[in-house]
This record gives sequence, structure tokens and C-alpha cells, in this order.
Amino acid sequence: MTGKAAVFTEVGQPFQFREYPLPDVAADAMLIRITMANICGSDLHFVRGGGPGLKGGMPRILGHEMVGVIERLGRAVKTDTVGQPMKEGDRVCYAYYRPCGACPACWHGIPGCPHRYRHWLETSCEEPPHFHGAYGEYYYLRTGQWVYRIPDTLPDRIVSPVNCALAQMVYALHRIGVTLGDAVVIQGAGGLGLYACALAREMGAGTILVLDILPDRLALAESFGADATLNVAGLPARDRVAAIRERTGGHGADLVVEVTGSPEVLGEGIEMARVGGRVLWIGNINLGQHGTVDPGQVVRGSRTILGLVVYEPWVIPRALGFLQRAGGRYPFDQIISHTFPLSAINEAFAVAAQRKALRVSLLPGA
Repeated sequence: MTGKAAVFTEVGQPFQFREYPLPDVAADAMLIRITMANICGSDLHFVRGGGPGLKGGMPRILGHEMVGVIERLGRAVKTDTVGQPMKEGDRVCYAYYRPCGACPACWHGIPGCPHRYRHWLETSCEEPPHFHGAYGEYYYLRTGQWVYRIPDTLPDRIVSPVNCALAQMVYALHRIGVTLGDAVVIQGAGGLGLYACALAREMGAGTILVLDILPDRLALAESFGADATLNVAGLPARDRVAAIRERTGGHGADLVVEVTGSPEVLGEGIEMARVGGRVLWIGNINLGQHGTVDPGQVVRGSRTILGLVVYEPWVIPRALGFLQRAGGRYPFDQIISHTFPLSAINEAFAVAAQRKALRVSLLPGA
């Protein structure tokens, strides 16, 4: 048996479709048949040459935000990461990365291991077991990757962003902290920003203010718990800061969350936080891009900045529980705005790049 995959080779070149033999499954691994894979903002950066910077010429299967069904289960695998029994045919979601366990980050319990993508972005898909990423019909899940059985009540459309966008935001807000009554400012109303709205609301935020340049996204943010929104298109940074201070009693926000991916907004985000406030950086994953930050605003303002990537094993189960409990309060099904068959991946990326789409999803079985 064989499976198809959309292969990335060079920046600026379309994805190519290749076919690979389905691998034998090691005793402690499994082969997943992908049912839904999303185009995350980081995937858009990758195909443009951003993110960690992908060396050209090596064929890769990109994509990491996905969900699927166990096609083949290694004989030694009996349960998921939290001890639930698993069998072939079960729907699962899983971490798309694997910490190495042997570097200073891992020694100190930091999930952002610099070697976590060694079996994904750093590996050619010409090497067995071939299916290293989400943009294919199958995905080979190795030992050491966390995996969780999905509750039957949660459809793929709602669960597909769990292992990246939602899990990342659950972990980030846990780390930075949301205190009862906090004034929270969210820079950006994409998938991360919308999840941040709902999570901050559930964690006890008092006032949630969301900034973006797209009216449709701002309208959706209100459905996800935002108390107020601000369209900042064409608005100078100083006026954006003034608007936030005006809405927070002149003091600034307790917490500012940056999820735009634009280094230009980092400086103003710091100034939107009150003295002693907190600033969370998640959106800017590209290396070598620079924004202007006034360090005096951090030091003299006693502000705390936290930047982080990925998450710990406990996060996905909590995210699934959150979706089950809060599903009636927020329109999670609207996070996915467009769907395409996997065969139309190049068209799907063109739509996702326009920013009019919220999250574009690929269906390998369509």
C-alpha cells in the first residue's frame, strides 16, 4: 500500500505530489490516517522562507496542525499518554514534535527544545518512514510523541487546531497568568487571538480588548468573549496606545497578548501594559526580523515579558476538556473558515495568504 503527500521543495515553488509506501510500524509507534490538516500562520511563514529558515533542495512534508485515525497500532501501544485504552480506528490528536530529552532546555523542563523538529522539518520525506508532516494522507507517530484519544462528542472541525493553536494558547496563558478581573489586550484576532479571548474569559478576565485590522475578525472576536474591539488599520502606534489607556482607566492593561506575528507591534504592546503589567509574545516566530522596543519602558515600568513556543504534555487533555465544557458558549466551528481537498493545497495556500481567511483546512480524503 502507498500514500500520497504534498511535498515542499523550494521557497516560491508549488507543492509537488509524491507517493510513498506505507511504513512498517515499530512496536511503540503508530501510523495515523489524517482526516484534517490546517494551514497555520507558521506554515505560511515556512513556505516564504521564514520561521527557522528551511534550507532549499531537501524535500519535506510541511504542516503540523492535524487530527486523524489510528490506521496501524504498534503491538506495544495499549493506551494513550494519559492512560486511556487505544485501538486501531480510534480518533486521536497528538503533539507534532518530540523533545530530545538530552539538551539544556529539556534538562530544565522547557518544552521549546531546539531539536524538537528533528524528525519533521530537519528530515527529508524521501527517508522512511516518509510521512513526517501533516500535508499527506498519513502521519507516522513515533515513540515519545504525546497522543490522546478524542472524545466522540468533538468533531474534527473543532479538534483539528487543538495540537497547535489552542494548546499553545492554553499553555501560554497558564504560564503568564490571568488573574480574576484582569484587563487583557489581545493584539490580533486570528485563530490564536480568538482562542485567547475565550480562554481569558473562562479564566476570569474582567475586560478583554481585541485589536486587528479586519472587521470580520473583530466581529468574530466579540462572539469569543471580547468586551470591545478596535480596528487599528491606519491608526498610528501612539494613538493605539492612547486608545487602550483610555479604555483601562488611564493605567494600561494588566496583560497584553501579541499574536499578530508582526515585530512592528511589539513596542506599542509593551506601552499598552500598565506599570507592573505582563506582556506575552507568541506570534513572532521568524528569525532575523526586528522591531523597535524601548527597553526603558520595560525596566522603568517593571513590566514582565514572556516569549514561548510549544507546550507540555498536560495541555492537550485540558484543551479537549475546555472544548467540551465551553462548546455551547463560543463558535469554535468558525475557526476553520475554508476547506479544500489536499489535492488543491496550492490554491488553499493562496487563499490562506490573503488574510481574509481565518484558518484554512485540507481534507486528504476529499
